[in-house]
Amino acid sequence: MSLTCDHLYLYREYGTIDDVDIDLHINISFLDEEVSTAWKVLRTEPIVLRLRFSLSQYLDGPEPSIEVFQPSNKEGFGLGLQLKKILGMFTSQQWKHLSNDFLKTQQEKRHSWFKTSGTIKKFRAGLSIFSPIPKSPSFPIIQDSMLKGKLGVPDLRVGRLMNRSISCTMKNPKVEVFGYPPSPQVSGHCKNIPTLEYGFLVQIMKYAEQRIPTLNEYCVVCDEQHVFQNGSMLKPAVCTRELCVFSFYTLGVMSGAAEEVATGAEVVDLLVAMCRAALESPRKSIIFEPYPSVVDPTDPKTLAFNPKKKNYERLQKALDSVMSIREMTQGSYLEIKKQMDKLDPLAHPLLQWIISSNRSHIVKLPLSRLKFMHTSHQFLLLSSPPAKEARFRTAKKLYGSTFAFHGSHIENWHSILRNGLVNASYTKLQEWEKDSIGCPPKMSSSRDTTE
Repeated sequence: MSLTCDHLYLYREYGTIDDVDIDLHINISFLDEEVSTAWKVLRTEPIVLRLRFSLSQYLDGPEPSIEVFQPSNKEGFGLGLQLKKILGMFTSQQWKHLSNDFLKTQQEKRHSWFKTSGTIKKFRAGLSIFSPIPKSPSFPIIQDSMLKGKLGVPDLRVGRLMNRSISCTMKNPKVEVFGYPPSPQVSGHCKNIPTLEYGFLVQIMKYAEQRIPTLNEYCVVCDEQHVFQNGSMLKPAVCTRELCVFSFYTLGVMSGAAEEVATGAEVVDLLVAMCRAALESPRKSIIFEPYPSVVDPTDPKTLAFNPKKKNYERLQKALDSVMSIREMTQGSYLEIKKQMDKLDPLAHPLLQWIISSNRSHIVKLPLSRLKFMHTSHQFLLLSSPPAKEARFRTAKKLYGSTFAFHGSHIENWHSILRNGLVNASYTKLQEWEKDSIGCPPKMSSSRDTTE
């Protein structure tokens, strides 16, 4: 990890207010283009963490407020909402034990050459963010004298820094990001508490960069790890814990972090068709997983559709009342919802669940689709999370790769999109007499298994 602070933003001068805003820039260029598209983030632009501290008290003052954003991202920054909640919880937990004296003690333990006059005396006396940084290639010496003064580097006399923002960029080595171990070890790694050796700002920045590659593995409401049959999926989502379901659908808690999952009317149509195929299958008691968790609009304290009390007939009735996509696109959202509510009050909530519970990124292919497929209905589906995709790309460079085709009946895809593709050999899910997931090198061979 290297730290550079190479520019200073001065955007506010309120001498009577004892506040200071600090922007920390997190480089996310390590995300693949497909992943960044699915997560609706700009991989070429850093994520900004803006923290507001008491200028005179720093760690002895009130807990800092946190904003998370990308300046050019105007389309609903759902990942930012999730990260803001995570960092807010982290800060609240850490703030109980933090103080300027505590940080000073922690630093003295690690650096015998630490000088008390050099850093944490008063945040007002120089905005002392970091402890003295060792002279090594990993931690370059700051050359800008003005910046040194603002950071409170030893042997520099500084005056009062009023409400100004310091923007620091942490350069993240790819080795750490791409080196995440397979689940479930990932969860333990990304929630580790970084050291306070270089101050609270470096600690929270390091924690943020640990969490970003695995945000998809945790519920956007409770931040507990998802439990899926075949590891994590790509898109952020709400877990099936009842409290989270109620919070998300009834109170709208973190709804911005997991909404807008599907892209385009054709994708919604596909998701509904997959749900219908699974529900109408003779094997629905086996393959219709997950069963919807939908809050009753007439009684927000109960679940109209509950995985613990499955009612396939009532679910079928609500699904039959979901309007066709062609009808949906003819009017406004409120008109569509009103019409669906007349048909069945559970139809629209069910449609919301079908869309928001999809954990994969799906887009309709343009006219330049694969011509040998002989159909205009072609979709691109991405489901691998960043850590898993990174391991694949690393292995691909070493050993190469080949194309293979997997075919599965449409009734199975409701589960595949939410649980991942699993090896069903010797389980109740197995349909064919094979001991693995079939991925033949020819598309024609896999097509037979879709019928």
